[in-house]
Amino acid sequence: MSSSAAIPIPLAWSSPFVRWQGALAETSSIDLAVDVTKRALAARDFPASEATAVILGWTVPQPQIFYGAPTVAHRIGAEHTSGPMISQACATGAVSVQTAAARVQTGIDRLGLVITTDRTSNGPLLTYPLASAPGGAPHLEHWVMDSFEHDPVGGTAMIATAERVAADAGITREQLDDVTLLRYEQYRSSLADDRAFQRRYMVPIELPSRRGEPTVIDADFGVFPTTAEGLAALRPVVPNGLVTFGSQTHPADGTAGLVVTSVDRARDLAAGEGIATILGTGGARVEPGQMPKAPVPAAQAALDAAGLTFADVDVVTAHDPFAVNDVWFARQTGIELERVNQRGSSLIFGHPQAPTGTRLIVELLHTLAERGGGVGLFTGCAAGDTGAAVVVRVED
Repeated sequence: MSSSAAIPIPLAWSSPFVRWQGALAETSSIDLAVDVTKRALAARDFPASEATAVILGWTVPQPQIFYGAPTVAHRIGAEHTSGPMISQACATGAVSVQTAAARVQTGIDRLGLVITTDRTSNGPLLTYPLASAPGGAPHLEHWVMDSFEHDPVGGTAMIATAERVAADAGITREQLDDVTLLRYEQYRSSLADDRAFQRRYMVPIELPSRRGEPTVIDADFGVFPTTAEGLAALRPVVPNGLVTFGSQTHPADGTAGLVVTSVDRARDLAAGEGIATILGTGGARVEPGQMPKAPVPAAQAALDAAGLTFADVDVVTAHDPFAVNDVWFARQTGIELERVNQRGSSLIFGHPQAPTGTRLIVELLHTLAERGGGVGLFTGCAAGDTGAAVVVRVED
């Protein structure tokens, strides 16, 4: 991929993430995306009408999702704009950025507005009519829970992929607990100085109230205080396994977004606060039942597209639904665990699916900007033993 598409860093944001069945459990992810995006753009004095495409990423159906992208575009003030909807499980954020960059580079769009949003809470129960079944009994599918529990190709639940990789690689329970504690301490660093780092990009959620002022959620909800002693006391989720509820992520609700445009336009919009040129993107799929391995070949593909190596990378963020992912990534790439997810990760702040990767890309950009620039890599796994990655260079 050529480096002709870029993200103006001030126009990259995320809402707080809220643990599922929490305050956002009955809020449509479409409504959430509209609320946060409108205020994110207003705070940055950017009119949505400048977008030539709205790219909407989601994975969990919501009411009226059939009209998702044009509806969101209309409600945020881009009445004459629409665009594709992307749904690729946990890779949705990275693939949405890849799609926006490709559309800018090929001249389809001048400026793409990427909006990713999901609510894992109260996932829909789908009914598939089966007239030929006994009594016409329908087939029922719980979109969220059934997807977590069964990969139709691998034949296992997602947690089983983590257990399998840990066993095959000789990863220990102690290593998983150590990584989890490290990620928690890194996340805590993002809360320092009254959450100075998070306030660079985080846009509060405002929930309307029938009476009085709206309820404001301005920080992540559901992050569990983590200690070495607490982690050691947890039982494995699967009997005789290694992964606990501490060393795996929790489902969540949230939204995140960013603007992708030409390098020159990105510089204008950044107004001296930095841009992230998109150098390469990549994807990969590993053997069935080995999902935590997928971020490594996905990252390699993105680096190959950028003409770079792991040695050229200054900062890494990675979607890590399981601590197993991080141990495997460090072993395979030689990148120290401390250099990955320097401000925390989805292992700690939760996983709303589509916006998870987007938030980690946003945090990657702001981490690089904070250090004065450099090359950044986002990578992560996704359902179906797949992975997706994005490589950027941040500069003035």
